[in-house]
Amino acid sequence: MNIGIVANAPKSLLPNFERFKDEIDCWIGVDKGTLHVLEQDISIDCAIGDFDSISEKEMEMIKSHAQSMKIFPREKDQTDLELAIDEAILRKPNHIYMFGVSGGRIDHSLINIQLLYHMLQKGISGTIIDAFNELTMRNPGTYRIQQDPNYKYISFVPQTEFIEGLTLEGFAYPLYKHTIQWGQTICISNELIQDEGTYSYDRGILLEIKSRD
Repeated sequence: MNIGIVANAPKSLLPNFERFKDEIDCWIGVDKGTLHVLEQDISIDCAIGDFDSISEKEMEMIKSHAQSMKIFPREKDQTDLELAIDEAILRKPNHIYMFGVSGGRIDHSLINIQLLYHMLQKGISGTIIDAFNELTMRNPGTYRIQQDPNYKYISFVPQTEFIEGLTLEGFAYPLYKHTIQWGQTICISNELIQDEGTYSYDRGILLEIKSRD
């Protein structure tokens, strides 16, 4: 099962959900982000959060459309998004897609990216998608990337001090068993030169970022 989580980023940063309808089996709305899902005529399996950013009319709309709701106090130790991820993990998904979690306040964007690591520790693959980027955090291994007209650039950003044994094949700027470290820009804005490329590495945590032109 794949789960989609939608938070409350500006609409201009949201992708069109239409292309994900066949991939995602369960949708979770986070606070006002629930309205973004309803506006695209998608059924909400669960709405979660403190709902401090919506009006009474919007609250009634969510209650009438969501299959279930979990309401939390405004003062709490977790963000609404982390609570939504915990709810998703309970449903034992294969993959979690997160929308509306990047852009705006930098503190929220940074910690939301780190929540991908929280999922990775649980053995669940997670991806953040907005109108311009697609981010996935990886454990060591070998991965294939298909040529995608939506995303011209592919970057690899270390999430640990070192990434060891990084090999890139089918890319404009290939590497072989290379070590990169936190703060280096050597793996920013690469491009595929074949229909399919592969990358692999031996140690560390890596953030794969696909970006539009």
